[in-house]
Amino acid sequence: MKRHLTVAIAAGLTVAVGASGCGKGSSSSDGGSDKTIKFVAAIYDDNTKGYWDGLIKDFEARNSGYKVDLEMVDWTQMDAKVKTYVQTKQVPDVLNYNAFSDFARDGLIYQASDVVSPNTLSDFSPTFVDQAKYNGTQYALPFISSARLMFYNKDLFKKAGINDAPKTWADVKADAQKVKAGGAIGYGLPLGPEEAQAEFYSWAMNNNGGWVDASGKWAIDQQANVDTLNFLKDLNKSGLTQPNPESTDRKTVFNQFAQGRVGMSIGGPFTRAGFIDPVNKNLNYGIAPLPSKDGTAHNTLGVMDVLAAFKKNDGKNKEAVRKFLDFFYTKDNTSKFLKLENFLPVTKSAGDALSADPYFKQFVDALPTSKFAPTSNPAWSAVAGAVKQQLGTAVASKDPKAVLGDIQKTAEKAG
Repeated sequence: MKRHLTVAIAAGLTVAVGASGCGKGSSSSDGGSDKTIKFVAAIYDDNTKGYWDGLIKDFEARNSGYKVDLEMVDWTQMDAKVKTYVQTKQVPDVLNYNAFSDFARDGLIYQASDVVSPNTLSDFSPTFVDQAKYNGTQYALPFISSARLMFYNKDLFKKAGINDAPKTWADVKADAQKVKAGGAIGYGLPLGPEEAQAEFYSWAMNNNGGWVDASGKWAIDQQANVDTLNFLKDLNKSGLTQPNPESTDRKTVFNQFAQGRVGMSIGGPFTRAGFIDPVNKNLNYGIAPLPSKDGTAHNTLGVMDVLAAFKKNDGKNKEAVRKFLDFFYTKDNTSKFLKLENFLPVTKSAGDALSADPYFKQFVDALPTSKFAPTSNPAWSAVAGAVKQQLGTAVASKDPKAVLGDIQKTAEKAG
């Protein structure tokens, strides 16, 4: 399954971290060998393991005596896995994830400058360096990125008499009604426990809403967010979405879109190769900016996964970690992963090639002005976990204001 970005640790991890006492002296999972490290990598699709197997084989051949033990974890299980790693003091040396600030706050991970060379560090694009900092210091290593835009089925739109992509929320509802009248699903709404926070934020940011206010304080239950959730609930209750959006993940929606059964859905650069092409390379679809409530500014969701290096064995793992990370961040190795998985670059050296592709250029061009979730706030992990578990209920049966109020309490407690 193609899975990207902003899956976060389930609520309660922050408390577990503090209670575990896991810190700089965590025991090494390899029995103390300074040249053997454990790498936990997320599964993005069926290609991911083969890439890492090949890269690790190459790394070990070029670095005699060094070994990398690979563990692959599906995104649907990653939250629980990471929570267990921390609670049992069995953290990996390197973790492929999308949250890091609570680790940085608790002194569990190295600063980025400790585990990659100055050349590697200077190659990261400024947009992503800013998202990788905690209290002004870079801890996370940007890994892959994505931006979200609106995908729409041109054939279904033509059949429904729609001439262009929706620009306002009123357009979205009207177009969805016309598509439904033609026998298809109007809008694919994935608010299941995989990545509800990304779907919701894509809409909320286009209604002047979001996670925090101008001062950085949590503002999850603000009126703009309540209005956003009420709009999505109305789409569902009006029968314009697929059934049960509260339990639907993106894989289901993207597959339905690829089959020509969905008029519109928000997707990323991975949507084409990961979902559309395997089903129907001839699907007639377009890509447009995310619609906003009033049709003026159109904000884009930016997302980033990271690599985090944990302090282990009194810091004796640092050299091996640094060798491995610098090896991965060479231009050829990072470019190969990006092309294989259809994500966007986080380094300047890997960016030019993708911009030459008209499909990817749409997403690359959107990145510099994208809005990101507040991942530098240590409470984000708990907030994202609560959103994944609770937000979807608001479009099914519960009161949106009450649901957002409960998530706001989670944020305040965790923060």
